[in-house]
Formats: sequence, structure tokens, C-alpha cells
Amino acid sequence: MNKIYLFNRLRHIIFGEKFYKKLNFDWDVHYDRIQIIQNIINKNKFNSYLEIGCFNDDCFSKIKIAKKIGVDPFSGGNVRMTSDEFFNINKEKFDCIFVDGLHIYEQVKKDITNSLRFLSNNGVILVHDCLPENIFEQAVPRSKRRFKGDSWKAIVEMRTRIDVDTYTCVADEGLGVILKRKNNNLLYIKQKNFKKLSFKDYYYNYLSYMNIITVKDLFKLI
Repeated sequence: MNKIYLFNRLRHIIFGEKFYKKLNFDWDVHYDRIQIIQNIINKNKFNSYLEIGCFNDDCFSKIKIAKKIGVDPFSGGNVRMTSDEFFNINKEKFDCIFVDGLHIYEQVKKDITNSLRFLSNNGVILVHDCLPENIFEQAVPRSKRRFKGDSWKAIVEMRTRIDVDTYTCVADEGLGVILKRKNNNLLYIKQKNFKKLSFKDYYYNYLSYMNIITVKDLFKLI
């Protein structure tokens, strides 16, 4: 294990939340994000695609669409800058936006909020890595190679907004789905500081918090 990850894991064990129950989604039997993004593009005849976070071009290079922009400060894509820098200068709208950048609540929330500003009226935002299976996958700072961070907290917050319709599809580590329309299943939650949500909260409430749907449900929605 990477020494930094090991140090962070020990730190979480000593000082962090003590809750070690696990979920199991068996990702190998589900669609992957590339198939889902491409199917959405084809079905809706979308013309423009934005990807935030393009590490190694695992996804970006495989998406087929008339116009695509991939933003990453280090590798992949075709725009070398941070998402914050990009959104500060961007003037264009996009039909499909895939958020897969820094997997921490504050940045994911910011990337979603900025993406909504530049989303076409009938467009869709997808957010990767929204369904962690154990406490260490979602622990910040990162404590293991397989890292989803606490992106899920941003999805929970979006679920409380009346002006966006938010779901989580059980596919490829959890895909957040955000549509710019009235919320059809508004979430009411006592905790208003979403950063303070615990993994225990998520474990016992993920079905309602995340508004879970299947891939078949997703294609009916969009």
C-alpha cells in the first residue's frame, strides 16, 4: 500500500468515524459509464459533451460525438486546466456533462453547480463514483487506491434542491444523474451541513438519500 494511503488510513482508524459495515454492489455485472454515456448521447441525438477529470483518457477518448471537451490539469482530455479555471472562461452550453474530477464533496458540489450553468435545457449531468461500499473508499484524505471520496454528499445535497431532479444509477461505481427540471422526489433531511453526514448515515439511508435507480430506469428518465 502507498505510504501516504497507509498513513491516512491509520489516521482515519484512530481519529475518524468508527463504522465498518460494508455494502456490496457487484459492479462487474453492471453497465460501465462509457456505454451509458454513449447510449444517452445516441438516444437524445446530443451534439456536445464536456468531461471534467480525464485521467488517462479512460472515458474521454472513447466517446463519439460531434463536439467534445475534456478538462484536466494533468492528463487526458484536450483542455489543460482545472475545472474552476475552465468554468470561469467558458461561454458554451453542453448537452451532456460528465463530472469525474476531484472526488471530495466541496469540489464535486462546485463542479455540479458550475455544470448546471452551462447545461442545455434538455441536457444531463452524470457524476462518477457516487456509491462507496465501505468507509475507507469514501474517507478524505484518500486512504486506499480504490477511492470514491465523499462525492455522495454532493448528490444528497442536490436531492434537497427543488430546481434539479437527481438520481443515482447503480452502475460503474455509482453514477449520479442530474436533470435541470423540477425535483420529482424531494429529499427532506435534518442535517443541513452535508459535509457532516457520516458513512453510517449513508449506509442506513442510501436508498432514499441517493434516490437509487437501475440502468433501465435511467433510460426511461432521459
